[in-house]
Amino acid sequence: MSDWDTVTVLKKRAPKASTMKSEQAVNAARRQGVPVDTQLKWGAGGNKQHVATKNTAKLDRETEELKHETISLDIGKIIQQGRQAKGLSQKDLATKINEKPQIITDYEAGRGIPNNVIIGKIEKVIGLKLRGKDRGKPLLPPGHKK
Repeated sequence: MSDWDTVTVLKKRAPKASTMKSEQAVNAARRQGVPVDTQLKWGAGGNKQHVATKNTAKLDRETEELKHETISLDIGKIIQQGRQAKGLSQKDLATKINEKPQIITDYEAGRGIPNNVIIGKIEKVIGLKLRGKDRGKPLLPPGHKK
């Protein structure tokens, strides 16, 4: 039998992509003189849904000239009265409008930043108008005229 009849194949598995990205693999490649390209992904590991822009941070730092507009206290009182008339707690109201209870607390205390979407949802649940000149009046169903 000659050497050409028997074939022995030694196969080494290629390293996985995750091991190639490890710090050890990168350092080994650098020692061997292999060109290494490393990149840092933007926002990697941050798991941030909403990134505050520079303008928002600047607005937060400002004192008097650029203040956040807050909801008026009389609207907070109307929300509180309407909620209590329906027998709802702040948590119940927040659950019905799919918001956090802290938002209802802030709105009732006059600290909340007005959001027309949230105000509209609260109006529908408590049945009172919170916007316009006839605040505190019952909310008419759609299609009814005065």
